[in-house]
Amino acid sequence: MKAQAELFTVAEELKDTKFMTAGEKKRVLRHWESFLQSGLSKHRFTKALYYHLTQHCSFIAHLDINGFYSTYFEQGDDTVHFLSQFDQRNGVLGKGGKYVPKSVEYGMTYWATDEEYGDINTEMCRIAWKYIPALELKAKNDQRHADLARAEALLKKHGVNLPGGDE
Repeated sequence: MKAQAELFTVAEELKDTKFMTAGEKKRVLRHWESFLQSGLSKHRFTKALYYHLTQHCSFIAHLDINGFYSTYFEQGDDTVHFLSQFDQRNGVLGKGGKYVPKSVEYGMTYWATDEEYGDINTEMCRIAWKYIPALELKAKNDQRHADLARAEALLKKHGVNLPGGDE
């Protein structure tokens, strides 16, 4: 945990809000970085992170924490879609000359410019930046393998073998 704390730094001052103290925001940011660093491991997807994503980042709950995790982190294409919300390369020019990514579920940028939670949410984008390329690459590779396995299974179901496959 100490090594993780040393990696984690906040670029801007976090503010207390009615429903979240600056300390709680820092804790969620630590959980966020831990989750990304783990390669999106389910046991690192905490309730605090889930609640923040659903209450302050414009994601719907998808029933519960398990539904949310399966919606975004079990299929590569869905993971890439989720990560795009935190990828400033996909953003539109917002306040202060920063690029703000749009919400993947609502298509708006207010989730990252809101006065109460914009500070933590832009920090989430900043932190995600160093993990997104590797996570995207893995997600796309996982999706490719899943798609090819599914295609092969469907072909076999109908008595068709791929060239170079089983004779």
